[in-house]
Amino acid sequence: MSAARRIEGGILRTPCRHAQLLGLDLYLKYDNRQETHAFKERGALNKLLCLTPQERERGVVAASAGNHAQAVARHAGRLGIEATIVMPLGTPFNKVANTQKWGARVVLEGQTFEDAKNYALDLSQHDGLVWVSPFDDVLIMAGQGTLALEMLTDWPQIDTLVVPIGGGGLIAGCAVAAKAINPNIEIIGVQSELFPSMKCALEGIEVPPFRGRSVAEGIAVKEPGLLTREVVKELVDSIELVSETQIEDAINFLLDTEKVLAEGAGAAALALVLAHPERFRGKHVGLPVCGGNLDLRQLATCLMRGLARSRRIVALTILLDDVPGGLALSAAAIAEAGGNVIEVQHQRHFGEVTGAQVELHITVETQDAAHVERILETMRARGLKVVSN
Repeated sequence: MSAARRIEGGILRTPCRHAQLLGLDLYLKYDNRQETHAFKERGALNKLLCLTPQERERGVVAASAGNHAQAVARHAGRLGIEATIVMPLGTPFNKVANTQKWGARVVLEGQTFEDAKNYALDLSQHDGLVWVSPFDDVLIMAGQGTLALEMLTDWPQIDTLVVPIGGGGLIAGCAVAAKAINPNIEIIGVQSELFPSMKCALEGIEVPPFRGRSVAEGIAVKEPGLLTREVVKELVDSIELVSETQIEDAINFLLDTEKVLAEGAGAAALALVLAHPERFRGKHVGLPVCGGNLDLRQLATCLMRGLARSRRIVALTILLDDVPGGLALSAAAIAEAGGNVIEVQHQRHFGEVTGAQVELHITVETQDAAHVERILETMRARGLKVVSN
């Protein structure tokens, strides 16, 4: 409660909407509507407000893939504190630009968050800057926990809280706040399959080797906090994993049904619910949509991949004799079945085509999987050799 009083007026009290989706009672906390579009402002402001005058004079340093960076930069600027932010080299451009917009000095260093963190800690030692952890700090955790406090104040009937986990600051703070209000509330953590660091730490198993970047870079943390893992161990009921595809589906679902843009980490909690709706039937499920800083190019990729998975865009391959009229016949059959051609490519040089044949690759916009089958049937009835990819 002290953190909530301390940061009051410095952050937005974001809406928490009750939505009945897929036959479930969901309570969506839109913290992507904060000024920097992420929950990280809560912890950053709480930490900065607790600095001594001498610490403010020294300045602060933080490491982040983006949201913590923007939060520290914004509130340090408001409070007249110089801030240096170290970000990994692969950080989305929009997050780098937005961090600089708030007046912080940005240093790009390392391939991962851990690389950036180590460099920031070196700067802290060398330049005397105050280290502002993105998660492993009791003041940061307390600030993040105000999110759950607001949710349960608005909707006390929430009996299940599903929270993304990166380093663990959000879920640790939320678990403390939620359990203080309702000791019987179920707390479920969610991590990306690519970065199951908290789950592995608590189960005493080795984190799998690095397997590439995650669409949920905000929770792509290789080493969870030491303080946060103790809280999670005590208060969190289970930690579940979601795939990259499931996270993308959750991003697309929010955009399609709620008209809300969430980044991968911000959609991770919903990804678990969408993947396993039967587990949550009959419950009142609180879900923080905790970040909305999704790079537009990444958004475009998510949308197109989602359309392909739902068969609303399909790639057709047609083997034709290389004579006039083949393309026209194919296009006419697609149009007859109600499909919309959006891209066409001829291929004569690779694969198993003969010198008298051509492969026609056509990308088609459709209604759904059943519509794809009707298009294929129509084309085959015209004597076309066609397969869908």
